[in-house]
Amino acid sequence: MFESLTDKLGSALRNLRGVGKLTEDNMAEALNEVRTALLSADVHFKVAREFIDRVRTACVGQEVLKSVTPGQQIVKIINDELTTLLGEGTTAISDHKPLKILMVGLHGSGKTTSSAKLGKLLKKRGYKPMVAACDIYRPAAIDQLEILAKQEELDFYADRDSKDVPAIGAAAIKASRAGENDAIIFDTAGRLQIDEDLIEEVRKLRAEVQPDEVLLVADGALGQEAVNVAKTFNDALKLTGLILTKLDGDARGGAALSIKSITGVPIKFVGTGEKTEDFETFHPDRLASRILGMGDVVSLVEKAQENIDVKEAERMAEKMRKSEFDLEDFLSQMQQVKKMGSMQSIMGMMPGMNKVAVPDDAEKQMKRTESIIYSMTKQERRTPRLLNGSRRQRIANGAGVKIVDVNQLMKQFQQMQKMMKMMNGGGSKKMRRQMEAMQAAQGGGSGGSGFPGLPGM
Repeated sequence: MFESLTDKLGSALRNLRGVGKLTEDNMAEALNEVRTALLSADVHFKVAREFIDRVRTACVGQEVLKSVTPGQQIVKIINDELTTLLGEGTTAISDHKPLKILMVGLHGSGKTTSSAKLGKLLKKRGYKPMVAACDIYRPAAIDQLEILAKQEELDFYADRDSKDVPAIGAAAIKASRAGENDAIIFDTAGRLQIDEDLIEEVRKLRAEVQPDEVLLVADGALGQEAVNVAKTFNDALKLTGLILTKLDGDARGGAALSIKSITGVPIKFVGTGEKTEDFETFHPDRLASRILGMGDVVSLVEKAQENIDVKEAERMAEKMRKSEFDLEDFLSQMQQVKKMGSMQSIMGMMPGMNKVAVPDDAEKQMKRTESIIYSMTKQERRTPRLLNGSRRQRIANGAGVKIVDVNQLMKQFQQMQKMMKMMNGGGSKKMRRQMEAMQAAQGGGSGGSGFPGLPGM
């Protein structure tokens, strides 16, 4: 979402290279570009103006430390101010048990999916959650929530006959007590736009269930409209937090940068994709680092800890050290990486890798690679040198691809093996040349038809 803003901020800050001291004069043009970048990202004009004023005040007159460049120093200041803008302090939800969470928002913002995602997250944290369907107008919403609850093994409550929303909420609480649930998430109805009926209905439900958290689910793609929606809901319901959805899209990101400053309500969670695992606790400092192209190593490590089998990773590392890495190992490695999310999201968390292009069809390419390897026998996976022309043709037919795709995979795999041998042999210069050659062969590191993105990484 923040790709354009990241590029423009980077361009603005490059102008400060070689400056010995930060002054109003040498910063004026750069800060004007930063302001333009924020406005073009749909940041509220008052928020952008106040942000630039704070950065200017923090910068002017500062001597540039000998160990850093002026550009690096102002990046640090901007990073701190972005963190403040996004919301300093804790974004944790209440630890009260039983925990009651009311989800509100407009139609299409992702409330139902976010309810299931939040339920899954709470389950990981040791809760026994229930999701309750309180949308009496859209039967499909009840069905969707029930399907998601079953998929994630969450308890589910609905009353398809009742039209009394507060009564449904009270009955859900009673059912959660009987089921010994220590968390209950109420998925409410939405509208295409805010109206008094919608607000009044949610007010009554809130009065009945007395929630610990009232979370607004806001579509990050709405831009400034998301900020207006948040302000209206907050005035009516006294929100405790926000869930910003669709941060994996191509929206400009202004809502994320404006919403906390305008409403005073902290962003607590973000949705980064359509899958139930694409849901994260919001960390202002980490998003600020991503926006400035510095990556987010902490989140990357957390994702790895959640999704990667440590013993399997250690076994794989040992095989790599001994240059015994085969196609079966590669398949296992690729499947573990896939659990961490999309290739683009992983690259965005790696410092300096946010501009590495990942093809739009990267996921499709990875599936094709899986199909090719699955079409091999175990012996062929473990001993790739057995793959002569006739075997490769058979594999291509079995995977539904062309033989050139199989050849490309094998070529890249052989390059990868050579690189590992060089790493083990200490040939760092040779390895660097080999990696550059591999990236050139794949169009600058964007991934080829074999295993996209991974060799370049």
